[in-house]
Amino acid sequence: MDNENFEHVTVLLQEAVDALVSDPSGFYIDGTFGRGGHSSKILEALADDGQLMAIDKDLTAISFAEQRFADDQRFSIAHGSFARIVEFTEQHQQHGSVTGILLDLGVSSPQLDDPSRGFSFQNDGPLDMRMDITRGESAAQWIARASEKEIADVIYTYGEDRFGRRMAKAIVAERAIKPIETTGRLAQIVKDANPAWEKGKHPATRAFQAIRIQVNQELSDIDAVLEGALETLQVGGRLVVISFHSLEDRIVKRFIRKHVKGDDHLPQGIPYTNDMLRCRLKDISKKVRASKDEVNINPRSRSAVMRVTEKIA
Repeated sequence: MDNENFEHVTVLLQEAVDALVSDPSGFYIDGTFGRGGHSSKILEALADDGQLMAIDKDLTAISFAEQRFADDQRFSIAHGSFARIVEFTEQHQQHGSVTGILLDLGVSSPQLDDPSRGFSFQNDGPLDMRMDITRGESAAQWIARASEKEIADVIYTYGEDRFGRRMAKAIVAERAIKPIETTGRLAQIVKDANPAWEKGKHPATRAFQAIRIQVNQELSDIDAVLEGALETLQVGGRLVVISFHSLEDRIVKRFIRKHVKGDDHLPQGIPYTNDMLRCRLKDISKKVRASKDEVNINPRSRSAVMRVTEKIA
């Protein structure tokens, strides 16, 4: 199925670009191209000598980008995880010279809404969930081999679902009867194992989120890209991150706090200067959320949190 048939509404579009672009002639990175909403807006803000490198795991997104921005010499795109940001910037000879990095950590609507991608519990399709279909194991393959404890831990930790053990037990029992290879079957198993449905939320929502995070190694990739971003940014460069659930935002918040605060292992009782703290970041603004108008237009923006920080050393 062609993902271009599915509409994607970019969250915090103007707010993110306004926070990101400090120098129209700079070199910027859109670490999650998706369908190019942020990239397009960044390019509008850049001068003729500005540059934008986008990154995406999804081959469909890569193809879309190459077609959409084929005539814009300021634009390039790299296929892979944003965890490889250091490698990609070195290829562009921009390591340590990047003016701004934008990370939109949400899964794009075309991925979620296309049944053939295996992310959706609302439409039946093959149980894949990989953002990059060229590597790694699918959700079906992971569910087929993972132990009951591993499945339970993933659903509880990444889905923050207190019924993870019940769901894992049901999954293991059902896979013994027949392999679980479709989203519809997995959704039904999880639904039947969930004794307390949240109002307005499908009972498989948290489990599907958890398995998607596991399959794509999303949280470890966030750790890697944040550390890489700190090294690739120039002094004065901005890092803008949009998170969509508490696990992501917690990682981002802790990373920023750590580098804003600086070295907390200095000996007690000894006077020290700010330079000795080796602070590397400063906060630019408090967390930003989507406006009521945006939430009304795009309900998925309700959970979005944007954080902005600037490299100072």
